[in-house]
Amino acid sequence: MPALSSNRIAARAQRPRPLLARQELNIALCVPLGGTAGIWAPSSLACAKLAQAELNRDAGIGGRSCRLLTVNAAGDSADIEATLTELVQAGDIDAIIGMHTSAVRHRILRAVGGQIPIVYTPLYEGGESTPGVFAIGETAARQLQPAIGWLGRHKHPRRWFAVGNDYIWPHVSHRMARGYIAQAGGELVGEAYVPFGTTDFSQVLDALHKGSVDAVLLSLIGQDAIEFNRAFGRTSLSRAMLRLSCAIGENELLGIGADNAEDLYMACGYFATLDTEANLAFKERYHAHFGERAPTLNTFGQSTYEGMHFLGALFAGSKQPMACLEHLGGTPIHYRSAREADYQGGGVNRTPIYLARAEGNAFRVITRL
Repeated sequence: MPALSSNRIAARAQRPRPLLARQELNIALCVPLGGTAGIWAPSSLACAKLAQAELNRDAGIGGRSCRLLTVNAAGDSADIEATLTELVQAGDIDAIIGMHTSAVRHRILRAVGGQIPIVYTPLYEGGESTPGVFAIGETAARQLQPAIGWLGRHKHPRRWFAVGNDYIWPHVSHRMARGYIAQAGGELVGEAYVPFGTTDFSQVLDALHKGSVDAVLLSLIGQDAIEFNRAFGRTSLSRAMLRLSCAIGENELLGIGADNAEDLYMACGYFATLDTEANLAFKERYHAHFGERAPTLNTFGQSTYEGMHFLGALFAGSKQPMACLEHLGGTPIHYRSAREADYQGGGVNRTPIYLARAEGNAFRVITRL
């Protein structure tokens, strides 16, 4: 699964090939290979490769074997738009699987939105309606409303403070959370937003202490989530307030460390510890394919596995990928998913949402929300 450099893309662009001349269906797998969200890459690449192997063992996608081309979708990657534009114009890719932040999604859509099918796989703020884009991850509303309600009934926090990276997903999520917190009998008393790559959270921690906060809503990603929670754990705050996140996976939890994860809750559609038939079968296939040194499974990685199988179901029986979109409309799509998700048509994807609590270096699922 080669990563593409701008030089290689430029060379390819000089030799465009008609789509129907290729026997393979080329998929650009857009994942962050560095930066704040780089921790998502190993499992995301591995899960996509497992799905590729499974699809190619059967009939491929639309009767064609599928090939993955890795594109660096880190937020600080300056050439994402140029890379994808050249690939699309040269006819070198037929679809995109995107597992990256919403900020990067907007950049990609401005460059190539509507030209080829795009499956956007991670959790996000909701509301994506660009033609030809399928956002199949959890949305903030479906994660936050039941999770905040459950914590309100069982833990009774009254004063909440929201901390996030400074981009669209945290801002939209926190606007929604304000209402959900009020419904649960609490109040959002403050918000703080930090740039990607922040390592000094002293001002945020001071605000939490001065605000007599009971609960912290965390919308930090990747390494930033690790840095914040490590700093939080070194204070006495963990004995006074719980934390809720929708975007801390098992890799981040390992980086945070068990000593810094007291009263840390996570609401999302997938945990490696899920004791469901679908997940147990998925984990068996994953470890049989990659062995004991396989990257740690988590919600971000699983989403690319799901995205590949969604694409396979979307293109079933179609030799020309965009042709199937013209007649899709509100048609439901059933696809292989470790979290038993289901596309109901009309831009609506449903996945179970679970609430888990960090225990040591793993998440223990408490309930299905």
